[in-house]
Amino acid sequence: MSATLYHGEPNGPSLTALAAALEKQVEVALHRIDLAGGERHSGRVPRAMETDQSIEGEGPVLVVDGTPMADSVFLACYFDDVGPGPALRPADPYARWQVMAWCRYVIERIAPAASYLGLQARPPKSVPEGIASVDLAERWRAAADGRFDEAKLADSRSKIAQGTDKIEAQLADGRDWLIGDFGIADLETYAWFAGMPALVPDAFAGKPRTAAWLARVKARPSVARALSLSTDGAPEKIWAPGPEINRWG
Repeated sequence: MSATLYHGEPNGPSLTALAAALEKQVEVALHRIDLAGGERHSGRVPRAMETDQSIEGEGPVLVVDGTPMADSVFLACYFDDVGPGPALRPADPYARWQVMAWCRYVIERIAPAASYLGLQARPPKSVPEGIASVDLAERWRAAADGRFDEAKLADSRSKIAQGTDKIEAQLADGRDWLIGDFGIADLETYAWFAGMPALVPDAFAGKPRTAAWLARVKARPSVARALSLSTDGAPEKIWAPGPEINRWG
């Protein structure tokens, strides 16, 4: 198997994919690209309909034997299946459903909010050429123009607070990890929340279990190694347009 992971700074979806590959000890070449600069659309990264139209927005691309794949949770599942490291998903069918339901919540509710807030704090300087997705191109233009809707910003902060409420409640029974052993739910959740304490501090106030969990995930060797690949020094501040904000609220 010949595999290359094209990834951005270790934040958001790139952090999920990088840490999952490292946790599972997958033999994959790591190729850094400037996602925040639009390099995924430059022609340097192999493309396919599934990557061009990824609902994740500007996420990593895994190319295996010439076939490009996208979306960080699905890439983590792929690594879980092919790597020799510890399982990232439980074997129990119900627990596995819990993991995927949790990740869907993060993808659809938290990721759009986090990326919107992150972009507002550090918007891109320009819009790259070659974007195939009409929706993604519009999110780039809006961010580069500084067009951030106040209602969407407020809604995004609310969603981050709802997310930390959910994490705090999940950890209330004393568990270390969100669902079973350390796994994809922890990776995907941490990846989108890591940059939020600085942007939505009220969402984390009075939530000691969430704070302790964030510290545990950050200290995980695979996550620490992924974070060490940053060329910026503060990867949690580097954002590119992510998923589209839910139209249904």
